[in-house]
Amino acid sequence: MIQAVHLPESAEAVAVHSARGGWIMGGGTVVMPLVNSGAATRSELVSLRRAGLAGIEVRDGVARIGAAAPLSSVEEHPELAFLRPALRTIASPTIRNLATVGGNLFVEQPYGDLAVCLLALDATCEIAGPAGRRDVPVAEVLASGIAEGEFVTAVVTALPEPGTWYYHKAMRRKLNSASIVTVASVTRTADGVVTSTRIALGGVAPRPVRAVSAERLLRDRPLSPEVLTEAGEAARADTAPFDDAYASAWYRARVLPVHLRRAFAGR
Repeated sequence: MIQAVHLPESAEAVAVHSARGGWIMGGGTVVMPLVNSGAATRSELVSLRRAGLAGIEVRDGVARIGAAAPLSSVEEHPELAFLRPALRTIASPTIRNLATVGGNLFVEQPYGDLAVCLLALDATCEIAGPAGRRDVPVAEVLASGIAEGEFVTAVVTALPEPGTWYYHKAMRRKLNSASIVTVASVTRTADGVVTSTRIALGGVAPRPVRAVSAERLLRDRPLSPEVLTEAGEAARADTAPFDDAYASAWYRARVLPVHLRRAFAGR
C-alpha cells in the first residue's frame, strides 16, 4: 500500500528519496495501474513532475531530452520531427501527454516504441543515484536496467543525418495499438550501397534488440527488395518472439522480413 507520495523539486532531492527506497514515477501510466490494482511493491512514490527534468534542448545536432518530458512534447518539437511517425502510433494523445521519455525505456514489450528508436539512434542515458552521476548507453539500460536507487535524468542522442532515418511499425490497428513488429534504423549509403547501419527491433523479443545479423548482411550491399528480404530473414536470429493478445510468436517471426523491407521502402 502506498503510504506517501513525494514531489521533489530537483534531481538531487529525487536522489535522496530514491536512495531510501522510493518508487520513481514519471507520468504514472505504468506505475498507477499497479498501485490501483494493489500490485505495488513499494510504500512510497517519488514523482518527477516538479524535478526540472522535462526540458528538451537541441544544439549543434545533438538533442538532450529530459527523462520527465512527456512523449507529446517530443512529438511537437520541430527539431525532433523525424520521431513523430513513431510517437503518433503510441497509445492515445491523452496517454502521450502523461507518458514520459524515461518511462518508455522501462515498459515491457510489445510497448516502448520510443525505446526502439533510441536504441537505433545509439542514444545515451544520463543516470543519477547514490554513487553520483554516470552516462550509460541506452542499449545497456535496455539490456540490464539500472541499479537500485538510480534513475534516468535525460536521454542524449545525435540527430540522424537527412535521408538516413527509417521507421516502420506493424500493429493491429492504424493507431493506438501495441507493436507486432517495430523497425527503426539509422542507415547511411554511398554510391548505392550501405556504408553503415544500426537496426533496432521491437515487438519480437522481451526487450528492444539490435538486428546485428541483418546489419552484417546489409553492409556494402544495395537496399534492394531482395537484399532487404535476406536481411529480414537473417534478423530472426537476433529475436525471441513471444505470444500475446496482439500476435503469436510464429506470426511475428513470419512477418519480420516483410516489415523490415517496408521500413526501408517507406511504406
